[in-house]
Amino acid sequence: MRRPKVLPRIGRTRLILFLSILGPGLITANADNDAGGIATYSVSGARFGYSMLWLLLLITFSLAVTQEMGARMGVVSGQGLAALIREKFRLKLTAFAMAAMLIANLATTISEFSGIASSFQLFGASKYYTVPLAAIFIWLLVVRGSYKVAERMFLVFSAFYLTYVASGILAHPDWGAALRGTLVPSFELNAGYILLFIAVIGTTITPWGQFFIQAYVVDKGISIKHFRYTKAEVLMGAVVTDLVALFIIVACAATIHVSGGDIQTADQAAQALVPLAGKFASELFAFGLLNASVLAAAILPLATAYAICEAFGFESGVNRSFREAPIFHGIFTFSVVLGALVALIPNLPLLQIMYLAQDVNGILLPIILIFVMLIVNDRRVMGDYVNSRRYNVVAGLTTGGLIILSLLLVATSFFS
Repeated sequence: MRRPKVLPRIGRTRLILFLSILGPGLITANADNDAGGIATYSVSGARFGYSMLWLLLLITFSLAVTQEMGARMGVVSGQGLAALIREKFRLKLTAFAMAAMLIANLATTISEFSGIASSFQLFGASKYYTVPLAAIFIWLLVVRGSYKVAERMFLVFSAFYLTYVASGILAHPDWGAALRGTLVPSFELNAGYILLFIAVIGTTITPWGQFFIQAYVVDKGISIKHFRYTKAEVLMGAVVTDLVALFIIVACAATIHVSGGDIQTADQAAQALVPLAGKFASELFAFGLLNASVLAAAILPLATAYAICEAFGFESGVNRSFREAPIFHGIFTFSVVLGALVALIPNLPLLQIMYLAQDVNGILLPIILIFVMLIVNDRRVMGDYVNSRRYNVVAGLTTGGLIILSLLLVATSFFS
């Protein structure tokens, strides 16, 4: 007897499972394309054209590897990264890592609210009422909403990153030159190029991302039985994130670089696109900046609250009320309020704040990645899910390369 509907039914079941697990990889990776990230990619395209596109291939690979290890540790151990660090290493070392992460995350959160202010100003709206409204919306979404509501909103924000794809296409780039830039590595021996080269990597792979994705899969309650779907989603998130970055670089390379212009920030890139690619392309770019800034302004405080509460044993979780998890929601609230208030300061030196955040992240990232490698290879924690020898070689090379580049970022920024 024929049974033609068995395979389609199995396919639908797998699709439903994948959609139910969707979130950690895609949201964490997309949040890396925040206001600072968009500014970095925009400057890369404006100053050096298509020459850094090949770097995105390496970043995609490295991002997928590091995020997969974090997600796997969360699923297997049922604990966040900060909690595992506290258990395996000394409390003083944990406190140092949390202090450095807090400084970096607060600086980055301020830059996200500054991105919100800049994007609204491009549409003619004053930051003095748009930034507080955005802060209230973010606070209500997390503190008064539920886990499912917050996750769905984050996924909606992630979908709006496609505006950068449209903006890049409307810029009418030289696709042949873009393809060469993607497939043929190139490098320039000058300080400006090297600093931006390292910043492109540093803005995508972050310490807070490692803490957030692990805490996220724990809070979501993903089981090891379904981890293969999370692993696929992590890979998808890395690809989608860097595809968005590619179109940001392409849009600025095809317009600002070709015309011989220069920019310092993402909102300047949106303004520069008007005479070169049309008002609609500029508005899409500005909307993308607003969307990215709002998403990251919610995720960064969440990552901070998750990490600190895990490190010191406080209750945490979006589904817990303010009364059930006062420290968790208190840290989240403090981060949002501080970020919004500082962003309202007139003539805020946003670039200096972004550089401070990148420098602290550059110092912290190698330490966090070493912690990750030690924990993910500990059978007492991971059991049979430790890294294989082959995977350790790949992950070790990725971690080693990121350590060298992160240290170069700190050194180059210091001497600059």
